[in-house]
Amino acid sequence: MAALALSVVLILLPWIFKLDGRPHAEWEHFLGRFHLLALHLPITLLLLIPVLEIAGAHRPALRETAPFVLGLALASCLVTLALGWLLAYGGGDSGIVVTRHMAGGIALTIGTLVCLLARPAWSQNAVPYAYPALLACTLLILIWTAHQGGTLTHGSNYLTQYMPAGMKRWSGLGAEAPTANSFYAKHIHPIFDSNCVGCHGVSQAKGGLRLDSYERLMNGGLDGPVVFSGQPDKSMLFHRITLPPDHKQFMPAEGKPPLRAEEIAWINAWIQQGASPTATTLAGISFREEQPELPLQPVGDYSKLMPEIRQMQQSQGAKLIAVSAKPEDGLVLYTVDASSNFGDAQLAQFQKFAPYIVEAELGRTAVTNASFDTLKQFTNLRALHLEETHVSGDGLAKLTPLSQLTYLNLSGTQVTAAAVAPLGAMKNLRHVYLYNTPAQPAPNTPQTQVAARNAP
Repeated sequence: MAALALSVVLILLPWIFKLDGRPHAEWEHFLGRFHLLALHLPITLLLLIPVLEIAGAHRPALRETAPFVLGLALASCLVTLALGWLLAYGGGDSGIVVTRHMAGGIALTIGTLVCLLARPAWSQNAVPYAYPALLACTLLILIWTAHQGGTLTHGSNYLTQYMPAGMKRWSGLGAEAPTANSFYAKHIHPIFDSNCVGCHGVSQAKGGLRLDSYERLMNGGLDGPVVFSGQPDKSMLFHRITLPPDHKQFMPAEGKPPLRAEEIAWINAWIQQGASPTATTLAGISFREEQPELPLQPVGDYSKLMPEIRQMQQSQGAKLIAVSAKPEDGLVLYTVDASSNFGDAQLAQFQKFAPYIVEAELGRTAVTNASFDTLKQFTNLRALHLEETHVSGDGLAKLTPLSQLTYLNLSGTQVTAAAVAPLGAMKNLRHVYLYNTPAQPAPNTPQTQVAARNAP
């Protein structure tokens, strides 16, 4: 009776505790993350049981341990299932693959329980084939459930992502791109596909949000729309991807790397200019796609400065965030918490960190043309955000010695075509954004990667 009651409770679990796609208590999410550690134990124990049963035909002592191992497998299945539910419920996971994975965990637990109950009759030769058949079915359920879990962790295209194009066509696994030549299809959708749909796609839809199609993106999630056409500052999606990486609401989550500076700029400009699914170009956005990416140069070890860096990270002002755990990957200067209170004088205080800063987020701050005297010392700078600042372009030529600079956003400033013209000498500068500036090319002017090179 106890076994029957447990089975009924397990079967009813998805209806008793329904996954609603909303995050819940943090303690649930905290405990749930141990699911990724616990799941290896039942897998190992269940795979060990047929080994013990087969080897026990020659060494009976091994077969005698099988019931004990089966009992441990059942206990570990129950613990792993509980932690998995806490992970999904606490983290706001939902979607068809989450549901399948949970159903597989329930079926696996019940299958292990039935095997434990059927084994005594098999060992006494009363029912010779039931237990082996049940064990085989349980192992098949294990394989299927593990596959669903792997899909959640790595994405549904993990095995096929780098499959040669010919094999994809032959196997029918090649994904159809959304409406062919639009800016959304060529540049925005691939960003979401690579970085977001693992948590916001068909496999799982955290917060009820899916980003695997334009229609679902614009529908938003449980908290409403995430994109407001023409208003990136009011769009939750843009807000989340521009938070500091250590912020609890930063996206992409789960330890994934931040979006590149140019990807953020594309999303910003796309939303600002209407979030259209069909527009083929955006004003002030241009590309030179045939130019290969510049190899990243190590910046040196800033470990001796870590006490000061940690102190900044705990403050409410501008801060330095490590790109990765490797010091040679450099630092990012974030001013999101300082905003309009951050000006030229505050920027000058970061000169001692200049050789280690690879990206400077100065958008919407109070910096002016005087900032170029400080920025020219950031010798390893790769990306510079100056959008919606007070710069007019005078002195912009001081940035030309920055050989690592590949991205520069001047949107919403007063820079002129003459001011940006010297940037044409910077061979590695691949992305210059001039949207809503006097230097913005006319609507019918063909776009170039660095607008300054073709400025009149």
